Amino acid sequence: MARLLLGAFFLAAGSLHFLRPKPYVAIVPDGLPRKLELVYASGVAELAGGALLLPERTRRTAGWWLIATLIAVFPANVNMAVNAERFRTVPEPLLWARLPVQGLLIAWVWRVAVR
Repeated sequence: MARLLLGAFFLAAGSLHFLRPKPYVAIVPDGLPRKLELVYASGVAELAGGALLLPERTRRTAGWWLIATLIAVFPANVNMAVNAERFRTVPEPLLWARLPVQGLLIAWVWRVAVR
């Protein structure tokens, strides 16, 4: 059941990269080119990881894939917290609180898919 919930979480999260890309584009660090393409790539990565979590035989591969994805997108979360004045719709303390949540997501993926 936990694997299905985690898979659904990443399928939903990945879908949002395509349904509402603008907020994701806004948090991509300024030094990175082709922001929209990076948002789509991370959305594909989350969709693929979520789908690969569902079959038992691919869960470990999906787990490592999603851990790598979460690490790869972490700079965008840091960028959002550091530049909180650009993201006035979210209170700054919540932006900083998101950073350790990334670690909790990694732990969740590890526990459900890799271990």
